Amino acid sequence: MRSYGRMMLHRAMLQALVSLALLATLAAAGPARAADYTGPIIDAHSHVPNGTAIDAYVAAMKRHNVVKVVLLGVGGAQKDDAAWIAAAAKKYPDLVVTGQPVPEPTSPQAAARLDAELARSGARAVGEIHVRQVSRKIDRNPADPAFVKVLEMAARHKAPVVIHQELDDRATAALEAALKAAPAATIVLAHAGSLTPAALEPLLARHPNLVIDLSGMHFQRAPALATEKGPLDPAWRALIEKHRDRFVIGIDVWAARLFEPAMLGRLMRWTRRILGELTPEAAERVAYRNAARLFRLE
Repeated sequence: MRSYGRMMLHRAMLQALVSLALLATLAAAGPARAADYTGPIIDAHSHVPNGTAIDAYVAAMKRHNVVKVVLLGVGGAQKDDAAWIAAAAKKYPDLVVTGQPVPEPTSPQAAARLDAELARSGARAVGEIHVRQVSRKIDRNPADPAFVKVLEMAARHKAPVVIHQELDDRATAALEAALKAAPAATIVLAHAGSLTPAALEPLLARHPNLVIDLSGMHFQRAPALATEKGPLDPAWRALIEKHRDRFVIGIDVWAARLFEPAMLGRLMRWTRRILGELTPEAAERVAYRNAARLFRLE
């Protein structure tokens, strides 16, 4: 009996050691990774660098269940943007949503020109308008009377205005003035304005006509929501969950190298992985439902 008892005690000790080793291994590995988001995605912000790149992008869309792409101008950097976007929409009418470029948004004629162009094109978005881009030495005031008229004209056509504005204190004050001056207009702040979640939260609280565009915040750029393999930044996750109806996501391809199939696959898989770290309801809103409502695609 003593021998049997010792054997059972030895077996129990071995089982406890195995359990402890397993727990240590799981702790070292960290929490289990959330499953990737598998639902439809609307890419709310992308570009084309020429008249043919859309073919490679559409092929990637079909592989990764990206059901729509909003094609925007590149802030006046490409003179053929409007023609390339129109050609892409004509070739893929069920997939491409047109954005209307506005190369000179502070021109006195900009609003009248936009009125005519939207009436002709039926574009569902305006932009991307570069308001402040340090690298290109662009620094416009969105509260300028001519720009406010552009915002009001876009609102009349029910088209949100996508802006690129790298925000500091002065630029933030100007953005807030524009949001107040044109309350009927929806401003979509591309790339989250290069702000932190803490800086964005009061803007969202004060301005119901502000939407945050998370495009281009991937592992190839800074600031990024996450590295290519790392987790979604906790502060971003908390803000997105709190204001889940105020965010859209986009791939933001532009440079020709990004249209290589392997790179498109990496970007789209990263997007699905990041969305998968949100709650299912928030993921669906950011991936699809918010953009469908914003661009009148429902």
